Amino acid sequence: MKKTFKLIDLDCANGAAKMEAAIKKLEGVKDASVSFLSQKMTIDAEDDKFDEIVKQAVKVCKKVEPDCEIVVK
Repeated sequence: MKKTFKLIDLDCANGAAKMEAAIKKLEGVKDASVSFLSQKMTIDAEDDKFDEIVKQAVKVCKKVEPDCEIVVK
């Protein structure tokens, strides 16, 4: 499953790169991208674990950019 999430208040490209690298290390993630310019995060991961992976990704992102909000619908 592949989904794109809107990011609010992502401060810099360096933070986006760190978030992307951290998400890619999560178990079950096939690919991930975080774009500072478009303020979007895309996660491609296993279908059966997708919701859990998104929760882990949000936690990882909060460690890198505490002020960044991820819109998960």
